[in-house]
Amino acid sequence: MAARQLPTATEVFHDHRELLFSLVYNMLGSIADTEDVLQETWLSWTARYQAPHAPSIESPRAYLVRIAVNRALAHQAAVTRRRETYPGPWLPEPLVGSLPGAPVEDDVADVALRGESVSMALMVILQTLTPLERGVFVLHEVFGYPHTEIARIFDRTPAAIRQLAHRAREHVHARRPRFQPAAHVRQQVTERFLAAALGGDLDALLEILAPEVVMCTDGGGKARGSTGLRPIHGRDNVARLITALAPTSGAGLDVAFRSVNGDPAVLLLAGDTPYAVVVLDLTPDGDQVCGIYAVANPDKLSHVD
Repeated sequence: MAARQLPTATEVFHDHRELLFSLVYNMLGSIADTEDVLQETWLSWTARYQAPHAPSIESPRAYLVRIAVNRALAHQAAVTRRRETYPGPWLPEPLVGSLPGAPVEDDVADVALRGESVSMALMVILQTLTPLERGVFVLHEVFGYPHTEIARIFDRTPAAIRQLAHRAREHVHARRPRFQPAAHVRQQVTERFLAAALGGDLDALLEILAPEVVMCTDGGGKARGSTGLRPIHGRDNVARLITALAPTSGAGLDVAFRSVNGDPAVLLLAGDTPYAVVVLDLTPDGDQVCGIYAVANPDKLSHVD
């Protein structure tokens, strides 16, 4: 009987790439930075896997995860520096895929969304954690890693990891309800909001917006029709700004309902070119919109088909 051939370094890495992408993206919020981290992980992995006389790796998955998340931590300093000089609100780069049930080809967004999805609103909150807190939260709360395994990944004690996890969880839960409306409710509210916004219907917007609603528009200083350098707070301010700008800025745009970071959302297109992605955050009962996230920076939409 012929000896069983061992998988190549490429095959092993490919088997775990989906997991690695989701982990790193949820930590960094940037597809380009995630791809850089995965490239570094791949180079480190192949060097170790192919090293002559090196002992075998008992768990390639654990080995790759440890490399990837620690590389992501190392990249966080550069990401933070860019954000400090970023013009206006910074939002995570959206993962735009198809709505559930729609036939699609595999692309970076759809592959990542088959992993664990973190909503745009939660991604924004995660960016307010320290890099290590964010890594622990993603590994434990999103991917279900036990504290003991996370401790080995970050070379910390389990007690230290539990403390970090507790602090991160309390921070997140203080800013975001644990229970969120179902996808079909999000879809219905998104359609109602879009109709009111593009139609300039002030009364309808005042009805659908929560009193404490916040609107963030990430144009990166490159998008026309940007709403300014700061988030807009309050139902009246947001509704009046939308009714003043949306009917004009939205003229001639095509609307496509897509999945963004796992939630129903809107992709606005100028011909074949992505113009903006709009994601809504809803109150726990699903009746009103408490957050509007619009990504219009063309650099962050360059991967969108």
